[in-house]
Amino acid sequence: MTINNKAFLKGGALTTMIALSTSAGALEKPQTMEDMWKIIQEQQKQIDSMKAQMTATPPAKTANADGNVKNLERKTDVLSQEVEKLRTELVIPEEPKYKSAYGLGPAASKVYQVGKGLSIGGYGEANYQAIVGDEKGKKDNADFERLVLYAGYKFTDSILFNSEIEFEHGSTDDGGSVSVEFAALDFFIDPMANIRAGMVLLPMGFINTIHEPPFYFGNNRPEVERQIIPSTWREIGVGLFGEILPNLTYTAYVVNGLNAADFNSDGIRSGRQKGSQAKAEDLAFVGRVDYAPDAVPGLSVGGSAYAGNSGQNQDFGGQQVDAFTQLYEAHVQWKYRGLEFRTLGSWGHIDDANVLSAAKGQTIGSSNYGWYTEVGYDILPLLVKDTTQYLAPFFRYEQFDTIAGTPTGFADDETKDKQIYQFGLNYKPIPNVVIKADYRNFTAKKGNLPDDFNLGLGFIF
Repeated sequence: MTINNKAFLKGGALTTMIALSTSAGALEKPQTMEDMWKIIQEQQKQIDSMKAQMTATPPAKTANADGNVKNLERKTDVLSQEVEKLRTELVIPEEPKYKSAYGLGPAASKVYQVGKGLSIGGYGEANYQAIVGDEKGKKDNADFERLVLYAGYKFTDSILFNSEIEFEHGSTDDGGSVSVEFAALDFFIDPMANIRAGMVLLPMGFINTIHEPPFYFGNNRPEVERQIIPSTWREIGVGLFGEILPNLTYTAYVVNGLNAADFNSDGIRSGRQKGSQAKAEDLAFVGRVDYAPDAVPGLSVGGSAYAGNSGQNQDFGGQQVDAFTQLYEAHVQWKYRGLEFRTLGSWGHIDDANVLSAAKGQTIGSSNYGWYTEVGYDILPLLVKDTTQYLAPFFRYEQFDTIAGTPTGFADDETKDKQIYQFGLNYKPIPNVVIKADYRNFTAKKGNLPDDFNLGLGFIF
């Protein structure tokens, strides 16, 4: 917005001419906080000057003069309102663009885009699930699965806080919970090496760090990234992140280890300590690298590794064991025009699985594995020219086994060796909102598993 104010006396009457040049009826957005303050100060000076002219030089009592005064008063009020809008924007910044930063989801990355101060974001998802062929079991259900609030605060250009608070299943009265998903301080030192400390998301796979519903297919997160990579996986830790070379990024943390006392035949998922008075007799290392070559737009390849003892100096049937736990994964993602393709494979190993199995009274796999691949395509631009909406049919195949290796003296549980065929639709009327429908077909090496149909919605803000 530019303001040219020419005040002059003519024929004993005050005439003030104000030319307001606006874009969409609003002030042109300044680039920095300092620019915004300069604009506010300049506009306030002009308002004060206008008011002073009106007081010091009363116009002649004519109809034309009265009209000029009223017009000046109106324009002064408009200018005052615009100044107040700018002041408000110092506290509540303009809505940033939604884009991922430092491995976090787009809504979780809002704090990195503000100049200074508070940032609020979040996401939510709800779904309906019908169990196929389960008329007698009565297991169909509807669930507001989660509502998440992101709160961040940028203290300076080099120090900020970011957090995620999650409310699960609508209420704590019936199986729901409230949890800190992550809460960490970032210290920006150099593009190649920055520090993060607090409750951190372990940088493994796709879903563990970016799990906002508009950015993955289907109502349920891939089972490989739940059963093998136990998303959402967070622990207390400290580490480094940055960009080693152009488009080559990394993240590495030292965190408290898993708790092997809670491992079971379904894998390591229950061994997560979630930063809740976590046992830290044993620590672990986790690291990740990703590369996005300029030569192939939309392509990203990478991998991650986790390694550390999980025994936590506890007794397992009268023995103390390290229960050294390893987990590795590699992934590829390619987004090209309407095409979205992902594939991920993961393998893990648990030492002393025989001791853990004996103490637990069930077979805990000495090794586990899982992989999946999925593809989707936004077909709406083929049907509606210049549309901003999104409609993608997708297909996903998963295979995993939490007891891929059986410890000596224990029997395999072939119900844990599973495959999933899944297909569905994701529809986005706007980028922030998604409506999903999908069907999953489950098979296991032994036993029968029912299929399910899922319908749901999700959003970010």
